[in-house]
Amino acid sequence: MSKAFETFYQSVEKGMALQTAMVLFEWDNETLAPKEAEPYTTRMIGSLSEQYREIMTSEEMKKLAAACREEGGLSGPEAAIVREVEEEIEKLDCIPPREYRDFAELTARAAGIWAEAKREKDFQKFAPVLGEIVNYQKKFASYRAKEGQKLYDVLLDSYEKGFNMETLDAFFGELKEELVPLLHEAAERSGNVDTSFLSAEYPLTAQEDAARFLAEYVGFDFGKGVLAVSAHPFTTNLHNHDVRITTHYGQRIDSSIFSVIHETGHALYELGIRDDLTQTPVGQGTSMGMHECQSRFFENIIGRSRAFWEPVYDTIAEIFGAPLNQVPLDTFLAAVNQTVPGLIRTEADELSYALHVMVRYEIEKMLIEGDTSIEELPEIWNKKYEEYLGVRPQNDAEGILQDIHWSQGSFGYFPSYALGSAFGAQFYFHMKKEMDIDSLLREGKLDVIRNYLKEHIHQYGKLKTSRELLKEVTGEDFSPKYYIAYLKEKYGKKER
Repeated sequence: MSKAFETFYQSVEKGMALQTAMVLFEWDNETLAPKEAEPYTTRMIGSLSEQYREIMTSEEMKKLAAACREEGGLSGPEAAIVREVEEEIEKLDCIPPREYRDFAELTARAAGIWAEAKREKDFQKFAPVLGEIVNYQKKFASYRAKEGQKLYDVLLDSYEKGFNMETLDAFFGELKEELVPLLHEAAERSGNVDTSFLSAEYPLTAQEDAARFLAEYVGFDFGKGVLAVSAHPFTTNLHNHDVRITTHYGQRIDSSIFSVIHETGHALYELGIRDDLTQTPVGQGTSMGMHECQSRFFENIIGRSRAFWEPVYDTIAEIFGAPLNQVPLDTFLAAVNQTVPGLIRTEADELSYALHVMVRYEIEKMLIEGDTSIEELPEIWNKKYEEYLGVRPQNDAEGILQDIHWSQGSFGYFPSYALGSAFGAQFYFHMKKEMDIDSLLREGKLDVIRNYLKEHIHQYGKLKTSRELLKEVTGEDFSPKYYIAYLKEKYGKKER
C-alpha cells in the first residue's frame, strides 16, 4: 500500500463509518424502532448524511484521490476504491449541502408515512411526500446529467451501469411481446390448482421456525446475520460479517417462505464478498441488477424446483403441521408455481413478474421525463394492470402503495428486478453445462452451487460490472433470450 493511498483510505474510512451508522438507523426504523422515535431519529440521519457528504466532497478527499492516481502503483482493489470514491464525489459535489440533508430527512420520515397510508389504503396520505421526493430526484438528476443525458437515464445508471432507457425499452418490449401471450396460455392451462392449504391457520412460531430453517438451509450464516420482521422484506449489511434480512408473515405461508429464500440470496452475495474489500466503497454487490440476479436465482430457479424441495419438504411440512403435512409434494409445487396474474409484485408467479416491473418502469419514466401529476398515479397504475395482467386493484394498498421503494427515493431501481431475473437465467444455462444442478439439489448439496457463485460473482464486490461478470462467466454479453427460453421451457405447452 502506497503512502498516498494509506492517507487517502483513512479519510475514506471515516465516510464509510458514517454510512454504516446510517444503515443501522435505517434497519432499526424498519424493524424495531418505536413509532414516536421517527422525528428524532430523522434529525440524526440528516446530520449523519450531511457529515458524510462533507467528508466525501471535501477538498482534502479530492486531493488525496488525485494523489493516488498520480503516484500510481495501485493494486486492483485500491484502484477500484479510488474510482468509486471519485464517482461518489462527482455524484454528491453537485448537490447543495442543505438540499442533500433535507432529502435524507425527507426519505427517513417518508417510509413511516407510506406504511401508514398503506395500512389505511389511502394514497392521498402519501401523495404530498411522494411529490416532494419526485421533485428532489428530478432536481438531483439535473445536477448530475451530462450534456444531452435524460434525467431518468441518470437515475437508472445509479443502479445498473450501462442500461439506459434505450436498452430497457428494447428489453421490456421483447418481454412484453413474448410473455403476454405465454402468460394467458399458461393461466388457462393451470386450471383450478388447490392453494387453500397455503392460507390455513398456521402458528406464528411455526412460520418463524420454517423461515429460520430455510434461510440456514440455503446458506444464511446466523453467526454473521440476523432475521427480523418488517412491512416489506429487505436485506441490508454493515459488512460481510453483519448481514441482515427480514421477512413478513401474512395470510399465505408461501409469501414468507419465498421472501426468506429471496432475501437469503441477497445475503449470500454480501456474505461472500472478500475480506479485503468489505467496509470499502467496493465492498458490496456490483449493481442492483446483479443483486436481484442472486436473490431471484435462489428464490425461483432453485427455490421453486422440485429438486430443491425433495430433501426438505417433509421437514417443512412437519414444522407447519396440518394441513401442510397432509399435502403431497406435487400438490405443493403446483400451488407455488401456479400461473395466476395477480396484483402483488412480491407474490407474483415467475411468468407475470416482469410485467409487474414493467408497469413501474413505465410510470417512473412518466414521472421523471414527463409531466404526469402525482394525483393521476393510482388510475394510471390500475389501467396498466388491466392492460398487461388483466386485473384491477380494488384499493390503493394492493395497487400504487404496495412497494416501499419510492418512499426511499429509489427511482430507477425497479428495472433491476427484471434484469436480475434475466441475468440469473443466463448464468443458469451456463452453469448447467458445468454441473448437474438438479442432482446437487436432490442431494442437498447447495454448497457446491453457493461456492460456484461466490468464486465467480460474490467475492469481487464492485471490482467488476454486471456486464463484465456475464461475459467472463458465460462468454456472452447480456442477452434476454435465456430468460425467455427459461420461462418458455418451464411454462410453455408441454408435448405429450
